Amino acid sequence: MKLSIRHDTTYSYADEVCTSIQFLRLTPRDTQRQRILEWHLELPRLVRSQLDPYGNILHVMTMDEPHGALVLTAYGEVEIHQSIAMEPDSQSPLPFLRTSRLTEADETLSAFAVEQCAGRRDRSALTDLMNGLAARMPYSPGTTAVNSTAAEAFAGGTGVCQDHTHAFLACARSLGIPARYVSGYLCTEDESHLASHAWAEAWLDDGWYSFDVTNRLTLPDRHLKLAVGLDYLDACPVRGMRRGGGAEQMQARVQVSSMVQVQHQ
Repeated sequence: MKLSIRHDTTYSYADEVCTSIQFLRLTPRDTQRQRILEWHLELPRLVRSQLDPYGNILHVMTMDEPHGALVLTAYGEVEIHQSIAMEPDSQSPLPFLRTSRLTEADETLSAFAVEQCAGRRDRSALTDLMNGLAARMPYSPGTTAVNSTAAEAFAGGTGVCQDHTHAFLACARSLGIPARYVSGYLCTEDESHLASHAWAEAWLDDGWYSFDVTNRLTLPDRHLKLAVGLDYLDACPVRGMRRGGGAEQMQARVQVSSMVQVQHQ
């Protein structure tokens, strides 16, 4: 499947920002499951790419002059190999056993993980965990905040893809299974779910397997991976700091569509 993606992010400020720095993980990498046909960033200034500690492509953009708005655009075309379920990795998965503030499992989450998986530590067990979390935490935008923890969202009984992923990571790591947060895009006809998406990957049998709790999917055949990390803060597409500016408004628009391939005879 070929996908076309466009991601526009606009920040508007009540007053001029004196200086700002943005950490941009808006550029996907080639993997066995996805091939980047073309990709472009439109930014206020030229910046060089680098790799962060998790292997993501990172652009660090510093704005030293006063500015009242910031516009960031990423767009391109990718090809998804739909039949690949597992991605091997030469890097150790052990760093993804670490927890974080957003993914720490409390007693309730740990007990839920044991209840869903019992003594199993395989793909079927994590699929049951995925389905159990989806049933326990129905998708409900606006019920959590960007800084809500896995335990808070689980206790509230609702959430969005970020909360579902954090809860899955907390449970998997409490069972001794390395798991990581994935940010990216999803091609879907369901307009109630945003095209900007998050899901989890867990290390089993010498490779990473995907678990999309929100959509109850274990085969990421319509997913484009942008970045990975311990949690949302490590992998979110845009994260920054600023001095000045007062109140802020952020508008994000993501368009993901499948490209019809025409064969000529």
